[in-house]
Amino acid sequence: MEIKETTEHSLLILAVSGEIDLNHSPALRTILRDKAKAKTPQLLLDFTSVAYIDSSGLATLIEYYQSARSFSGKFALCSLSVRVRSSFDLMRLSEVFSIFVDQASAQKYLTGGTP
Repeated sequence: MEIKETTEHSLLILAVSGEIDLNHSPALRTILRDKAKAKTPQLLLDFTSVAYIDSSGLATLIEYYQSARSFSGKFALCSLSVRVRSSFDLMRLSEVFSIFVDQASAQKYLTGGTP
């Protein structure tokens, strides 16, 4: 798993690639905990290159979601493959997380304007 961090229009974007599984989710958890401690106001996770996510990866995202709510942080995911999206749907997390088909839609949601 690799994570590339960029900022666009004052929005922090983490482009994740590879698999988010038991071996790799601790690295993502560390990064997301740092973002929560910094009270990142808006965070977008771009899953364009994520091939697989397991329950440990989903738990990592839930943990960040709960942390972000404590400081009114906005959090979204975008560009999930059918396989990855099915994991979210199976656990009904697509009803909890803000999930968008592409980065532009997610940016608009998070920033309240046009990307």
